[in-house]
Amino acid sequence: MALRNAVMAALLKGEASGYDLAKAFDATVANFWMSTPQQLYRELDRMEAEGLVTARVVEQKRRPNKRLFSLTEAGRKAVHAYTAEPLGKPAVIRDELLVKVQCLDAGDMEAVRTAIAERMEWATAKLARYERLRQRLLDGRSEEAYFAEAERIGPYLTLLRGMSFERENLQWGDMALRRLEQRTAALRADG
Repeated sequence: MALRNAVMAALLKGEASGYDLAKAFDATVANFWMSTPQQLYRELDRMEAEGLVTARVVEQKRRPNKRLFSLTEAGRKAVHAYTAEPLGKPAVIRDELLVKVQCLDAGDMEAVRTAIAERMEWATAKLARYERLRQRLLDGRSEEAYFAEAERIGPYLTLLRGMSFERENLQWGDMALRRLEQRTAALRADG
């Protein structure tokens, strides 16, 4: 998947500045796509040159002018074409923490334990942020009512996937810490 597809997905909500898109990326698509603000701005420039987005300049008095981007008709057609494409290979996990866990028997077990605990803190914070976003999307409605009434359900479905991912990270981390504690206790008993 190209960054442009994630940008177009974010612009389906409506017009946004590059700064707003970077913030929205953190809150919406970050559970399945990561990008730096620099990558985002470069992609927006390319997309504008290709006619997928249009930008209008908004003059500001005490700040630099900003550009607001929106999808063009060609951009909407590109979104439609993208969703019709067959999927590529499933994503692979590339996670430095898992490499450290793989090495822990020959490495610093305490440092790996700390890294797992930090990852769990990160997952807990993301889950709380996702839950706040979920409540904003639901706006007092049940999920059933949301799915029946909402103009767009894709963002909610991807949010649920992100929440599921973070819950699984917490379950795995809890299990891993328990197993590390058992291993440490066994080594102490043998030592």
